[in-house]
Amino acid sequence: MSAKNFSRIRRKLLRWYDQNKRDLPWRRSGDPYAIWISETMLQQTQVKTVLPYYENFLRAFPTVRTLDRAPIDKVLRLWSGLGYYRRAENLKKAARQLIRNHGGKLPQEYAVLRELAGIGDYTAGAILSIAFQQRYPAVDGNVRRVLGRVFAVNERKLLSSAMALVPRSRPGDFNQALMELGATVCGPKEPRCERCPLASECVARAQSSQNIKRAARKQINFTNVTWPLAIVRQRGKILLRRRADDGLMARLWELPGGETTARRSAIAYLRTELKQLGVSPKTLRSIGAIRHSITHRRIRAPIYLIEYPAAAKFRLADKQWRWFTAQAIHRQAISSMTAKALKLLNSHEKSPL
Repeated sequence: MSAKNFSRIRRKLLRWYDQNKRDLPWRRSGDPYAIWISETMLQQTQVKTVLPYYENFLRAFPTVRTLDRAPIDKVLRLWSGLGYYRRAENLKKAARQLIRNHGGKLPQEYAVLRELAGIGDYTAGAILSIAFQQRYPAVDGNVRRVLGRVFAVNERKLLSSAMALVPRSRPGDFNQALMELGATVCGPKEPRCERCPLASECVARAQSSQNIKRAARKQINFTNVTWPLAIVRQRGKILLRRRADDGLMARLWELPGGETTARRSAIAYLRTELKQLGVSPKTLRSIGAIRHSITHRRIRAPIYLIEYPAAAKFRLADKQWRWFTAQAIHRQAISSMTAKALKLLNSHEKSPL
């Protein structure tokens, strides 16, 4: 595609963006730190989900230094429910790198920025273009879909086209315009071509509607999973355990339970799980089930309530197990499934018999 066509695409897209962009808090900030936080939160996460987390996070940690000094448990607590918790851990690690090596400021050199924990090609390009007005592409899933349709090229040519397309003037706005177009108009399944400022430039649209759909993001193959959870309660306190320091949902507090096979019943799994604590309930009272997704899993989690008398004795296996009051739980970094299960318990106990 000629430089003339590139110039026309830039002009059309920026004009559309100026008229149609959503009013988002990170777009009102020129602070590289705030932009870094927003771009990290937006990875594989919808804008509507990110909004309250972004504002709460910046209130708690308004600078790199406050993030560096914060306990990791507090960082995870404010991230709880946003998912992909490794992002929060990497923010904490990168804050330490920034304090030690860069005076608490985000570097403006691509290679140096990429050395920070959790910053890949997309995040580096987004920070440099949006915060520092440098001419770098920021190719996320939305941008990849838009350019894949407009140019109808393979991955290698798509990335080179993305680099050539970014203008010297307003590179950050241009990258955000591409993201905005992919998020609001050029959707994965049913693109609204009649509203697209690039419809007349789009090779996939000119060829056929099938090519538009073929350029959509590949569908994830989900696995259906049963993940029973037990709410063990004694004297108003609920038993939680903390997950390991690495792996899925690292360091989060959760209810006892876990993923089980189709051949093993949920109750049998929970009995085995609780046996190590000396908890051998005669009955597990079902209070319902929740639905949840983690990476490629579609989870159905049946929830069971176990009430123990005040005099009952337990041997907590290690410091990873702890009793919490309902008020204290909400000050911890808990898994999203645990939060949903406790909400179900609250609704169950408020509903009339």
